[in-house]
Amino acid sequence: MIKLLEKNIADKIAAGEVIERPLSIVKELVENSIDAGASEITVEIRNGGKTFVRVTDNGCGIPRNEAETAFLRHATSKIATLADLTAINSLGFRGEALASIAAVTRTSLITRSPEERTGCRITIHGGEVIENTGVGCPEGTTMIVTDLFYNTPARRQFLKSDSAESGLIIDFVSEMAMAYHDRRFQLINNGRNLFSTPGDGNLKKTIAAVYHRREYEELVEVEYGENGYSVSGCISRPSLTRSTRRDQVFFVNGRIVKSRIMERGVSEGYRERLAEGRQPVVFLFLRTDPETVDVNIHPNKKEVRFHDEKAVISALKAAVFRTLAAKDAVVEVRDYFPAAGAGSTEEAKSSAPGTPDAPGSDRPEPFHISAGQDGLLRKERKEDQVDIKHILSRMREEDQETSSASPTAATHASAADPAASSTASSEDRTAGSGAYPPAAGGSSAVMDAAAMTDGKPSAERDPSAMDLRGPRQKPFDFSGLKITGSIFDTYITAEDSDGFYLIDQHAAQERIFYERLAEEYLNDDKPSQTILTPITLEVPLSVREEEYDWIDSLRDMGYHIEEFGPSSYIIREIPYFMEISEAESFLHDFVDQIGEQDDLRNTVVIDKLITRSCKSAVKARDHMSDMELRQLIRDLARCRNPFSCPHGRPTFIRFSMYDIEKMFKRA
Repeated sequence: MIKLLEKNIADKIAAGEVIERPLSIVKELVENSIDAGASEITVEIRNGGKTFVRVTDNGCGIPRNEAETAFLRHATSKIATLADLTAINSLGFRGEALASIAAVTRTSLITRSPEERTGCRITIHGGEVIENTGVGCPEGTTMIVTDLFYNTPARRQFLKSDSAESGLIIDFVSEMAMAYHDRRFQLINNGRNLFSTPGDGNLKKTIAAVYHRREYEELVEVEYGENGYSVSGCISRPSLTRSTRRDQVFFVNGRIVKSRIMERGVSEGYRERLAEGRQPVVFLFLRTDPETVDVNIHPNKKEVRFHDEKAVISALKAAVFRTLAAKDAVVEVRDYFPAAGAGSTEEAKSSAPGTPDAPGSDRPEPFHISAGQDGLLRKERKEDQVDIKHILSRMREEDQETSSASPTAATHASAADPAASSTASSEDRTAGSGAYPPAAGGSSAVMDAAAMTDGKPSAERDPSAMDLRGPRQKPFDFSGLKITGSIFDTYITAEDSDGFYLIDQHAAQERIFYERLAEEYLNDDKPSQTILTPITLEVPLSVREEEYDWIDSLRDMGYHIEEFGPSSYIIREIPYFMEISEAESFLHDFVDQIGEQDDLRNTVVIDKLITRSCKSAVKARDHMSDMELRQLIRDLARCRNPFSCPHGRPTFIRFSMYDIEKMFKRA
């Protein structure tokens, strides 16, 4: 027999979709506070939010005659018509949150709107109104939620420990504080104030207040806008990486989201700037027309769907790439040795590790200089012996060990004290221009070829295709560098008006050779090699039906492929840069990922070109003449990405004047 469920049963079922854990309550209440226009929001939890959650704001409040209505299911002030669903600007809109919270907790609401002299207090237990009275209170709203799942004890068994539930809430409030850094957030856990943000609109100050990590002070600010997309926020230099994407936070129109599309855009922007398996730290905000984003695809609105995913990837890629090309994003010695160069500003000096005022600083014991029997000055402490070869080798390590992946981990530890010395000889300034001039030998045609792939203009080209076009501007100017020599036949030394540079000759030439090989690949007809025993490729029938979408890509790479039955093909020629086993393995991977990856062919091409460029490049300890050094820098200046080798290692590291003075204890 079919019958209508009782209200309390229906409410508990509906609440199960919205309220999964204490975090769900905090999320809904904080979003309501933001939608109410609050400039100050305080969140307090106890026992991971299981027994007590309080969210207080100074927003617009709720009129007394509407306060009880707010707890009815699908009661909302944020949308009124069906058309409103296509252009949602608020964080909440369904009108389910308060009803769901009240159904499984003991809830109290205290609120007053600016037009009223007194507010009201409503108490609801398990969806039933217990109290609705007038009360004196400040403008705004306070929600007190206690005893989560007190009337559905079976659901309490699925909650995690207090510390685990607290961690989820702390992460969420931290992210919201960054998303709305023009509002003041305060978070209290078990009576302890975890953080208070300034609410002055400064993102970097907010990040510092929330995470308390010194390394985040060196994040680079992003500002980019084009084609209806605005990207802002902060990203890390290539020297600051993690092993996971945990420290990547994305916002779309003010909403925290988990988005593989945005992750991919960031990865594209950092391509060739990071070692394999490393992930950058990013806090990025994407703003676009609400009508181009669907936020109504997940019960908790954690995910969004973009109408034009390729445009989003392109916008994020361009924003990251341009930011990393700026002088502020150049890898500096302080990125590897924080104690040596804690910053070039007075603020950084005062908070640098090792200074008397820095809390928790681990200041090294002063060393003493004494004269040995040979008359040379030496340090008395063995552990302080300067070893520049060790320092330089540490700079080149691919995998920098970072602190714990948790955003609330302790601050970055101080590194060992570095020092540097070099012999300088006068050299002419390099002729490299800061405007990405075309490479010698008629490379204007190369740029035209790079702008066309499969006969399509660049605007229509697939975003995963290799792109060798230089940006319209290159903020870092190589023309100001003056070559002063080299050390260990490995590192080129150079200087400009405000810094000293060490340039890895192998990494630099690897980058130069890689881009030349890539240009040749894009420019020329793809030569093939005939194989004695043809390869037979079996494909699923569904892939066979989509033949026109993928077979030309293989032919463009250099495969000679023909039909060989209802669902098979025969390959008699393979690309010149592959061995037979590699060509066959690639074919199977290519077929497996049809529809999942835009252009898999580039993956293998890039891998092979990187290998060839690495083998061709000059090695460490290979002596180069002064003329060769200058030419190397000129060639590097012409590269699309002169900042790293194809493996992601930096090609050069900058020492500011302050960094060097810090090493010699002059600052």
